Formats: sequence, C-alpha cells, structure tokens
Amino acid sequence: MEPRESWAALAAGGVAGICVDLILFPLDTVKTRLQSPQGFRKAGGFRGIYAGVPSTAIGSFPNAAAFFITYENVKSMLHYVSTPYLTPATHMVAASLGEVVACLIRVPSEVVKQRAQVSPSSSTLRILSHTLYHEGIQGLYRGYKSTVLREGTVEEVWVRAVSGMEAQFQLRKLLQDSFLSGTISPLGILKGGFAAAVTTPLDVAKTRIMLAKAGSSNASGNVLAALGGIWRTQGLSGLFAGVVPRMAAISLGGFIFLGTYEKTRQLLL
Repeated sequence: MEPRESWAALAAGGVAGICVDLILFPLDTVKTRLQSPQGFRKAGGFRGIYAGVPSTAIGSFPNAAAFFITYENVKSMLHYVSTPYLTPATHMVAASLGEVVACLIRVPSEVVKQRAQVSPSSSTLRILSHTLYHEGIQGLYRGYKSTVLREGTVEEVWVRAVSGMEAQFQLRKLLQDSFLSGTISPLGILKGGFAAAVTTPLDVAKTRIMLAKAGSSNASGNVLAALGGIWRTQGLSGLFAGVVPRMAAISLGGFIFLGTYEKTRQLLL
C-alpha cells in the first residue's frame, strides 16, 4: 500500500469509528447496564445515558484507525500470495489481525467506559485514577483476551456474511451506493444482527470481567469461567443479556462504519 493510501485509511478509519461510537453510544450504555451483575436499574437505568462518553471519544479515533490501517496493510500483503477463491479468508485474517492491534487501544478505553456506564455518578477521570491506583496498568487491560475473542469472532462472521465470494470492490461499491442514497440494505442489517446475536455470550463475559471487583474470580479474565458462572446463576437469559441493543448497534454500526470509512477514504484520495 502506498503511503498516501495508508494515511487515507488511517484517517478514514478514525472518522468512521468516532461517528459510530458517538451516534450509537446510548445503545451501548443500555446494553452494558443490562449485562452488569447488579442489574439494569441499579446500574443506572436510563439515567446518565452518556456516562463514559469521554473515554469513548478519546479512544475511538486511534482504535478505529489502528484497525483499518492494519486491515488494509495485511490484506494488501496477503493479496500477493492468495487467489480469488481465498478472498474471503484473506479478509477474515486481515480483520482478525486488525482487531488484535486495535484492542491494545480499545480495551483500556472500554474498561473505563463500562465502569463509568454502571456508575453514572462517578466521572471518567475519577474511574481512570481509581483503576490505575488500585490495579495498575493491568487493570486497564482486564478483559483483553475476551475482547479479542469477541471482536475477532464478530469480524470473521461479518466479513464472511457480507462479502462471501464477491470481489472487495463490489462490496465497497454496494456499501458506498447505499450510504450515499441514504438506504440501508435489509440483508446487510440481518447478517450483522445475526453475528451480534451469536457472539452475545462472549460480550456478556467480557462485560462481567471488566466490571468485576479486583480479587474476584471474574477478575482473573478466564472467559470460560465467566460464562460458566453466568450460566449457573442466570441461565440462557443471562448469557444473552443485552442482545437486542447489541444487535441494533452492530447492525447499524457496521453500515455506518463501512459506509463512512469508504466515503471519507475516497474524499481523501
């Protein structure tokens, strides 16, 4: 990838990430509170629906930019050794590696954000200071493994469902046309929602790990243990807590993100 294209991907990914995160933030807050161990009402209900938004606003641009610059470069490198039949696999590998890199930025932002969302009376700065004082840097990276697992799975399902065996330029053209015309593909929304629904248990486990008190079993970051605990105490409903707002956010977010990214990238190039 040429330097100009790399910078365009970096900026476009950042702009797209900010748009998605800020527009859909209320849905994310509702989802987090539904998944929290104390329950929706005790976590704040519909009060302070934008609690934690400073953390998202600061981390959104570098997080999204890190994903897409990694995605574009990995995909470009794999292009030379792949065949048209391996195009979906190429996208999946590039997206997964992009998530691994992006989560280095996303997880600290997510930890602070989620703790603010279930404690709307506490400021983002206060929660950050408290986390660093009592848990150190490790506290900000609690839930890294579960986040990578969740995001990697979502990306693989999403890319496979949307792109299939189509060439990437056809996918981008479809997304661009939909974005410019103001229409949203019902099929695209359905596929994105399906990916979100399937991975909701991983998202619940990630939320419980990030919100767990230091020293508790969930604080260890063991995803399987967290899933087992949720199953034993709340059953299937607990594993799929917040599935509706999550499906809505992923469905609309995927459209907004990819459409905004492509439009911004074209404007920059």
